[in-house]
Amino acid sequence: MPFKRKVRNFMLDLVAAYENYLSKVKQASANTIASYMRDLRQFSDWLRSNEDTDVVDATQVNIARYLSHLEEDGRSAATVSRNLASLKNFYSYVVSTGFIEATPVKDIRVDRGEKKLPQILSGREIELLLSQPSCTDAKGYRDKAMLEVLYATGMRVSELIDLDIDAVNLDLGVIKCIGSKKTRSIPLYPAALQALAAYINNVRASMLASPDEKALFVNVNGLRMTRQGFWKILKHYQQTANIEKEITPHTLRHSFAVHLLENGADLGSLQELMGHSDISSTQFYTGMIDQKIRSVYSKCHPKA
Repeated sequence: MPFKRKVRNFMLDLVAAYENYLSKVKQASANTIASYMRDLRQFSDWLRSNEDTDVVDATQVNIARYLSHLEEDGRSAATVSRNLASLKNFYSYVVSTGFIEATPVKDIRVDRGEKKLPQILSGREIELLLSQPSCTDAKGYRDKAMLEVLYATGMRVSELIDLDIDAVNLDLGVIKCIGSKKTRSIPLYPAALQALAAYINNVRASMLASPDEKALFVNVNGLRMTRQGFWKILKHYQQTANIEKEITPHTLRHSFAVHLLENGADLGSLQELMGHSDISSTQFYTGMIDQKIRSVYSKCHPKA
């Protein structure tokens, strides 16, 4: 049996044993078991898709990234806290079986209070950031296209780097994004379409390690861009733009949402564009606008 299949079967057996432990030994309620198992399976799926590892080999860094992913995806503080509790229970069980020596969740904490609002770039800061890549070489063309597409579409960074070349329709000016729960077609504003067309038509082919490579965006080795690779690119341009705000890949997604709402977009349309399965995730951004208005009022009203 191939090694990967053996590992997969082992993981399935371990998860099944944990579920049996919750039921027979801990005598947890059906709802508690369902909640723990759902959280564990979602974490396992995310690890395989984004970190190329499994739950037994996951490190504290992997888990911290997953919890950050949940926060960036608009999950409530209570949901993130519950996921952490689920993982703590699972790893305590795994340690008790002797499969691992120490839990990787021991020193991880999450804020149980009100969710901290993320940084939003102003229109001027967006323009400044997008103007940083210089289209004088292949890397500049690629970086310009990635930043423009990310802000034009509000995609998650994982969705951006997962894009294949056949997801792009330059004639129609749209890009097809395959999310975790739904596929959506998102229009590109003219500058983003121009930047993407320039990258595809002028430099992409010369960057590929193989003519069969399907990835839309590739690194200097000609292979699909990674999350870590894009993170470094973004931080570089933040520094060259002298933007003091802390920018993450999700900052452009948050900015996309707030800027659309500020300019009259309705919640239903924004929900479709962002790929939210629950409109409550989209409504989170209206609170950000309300807070901004309150802040302006308190600073500017003579009686405030």
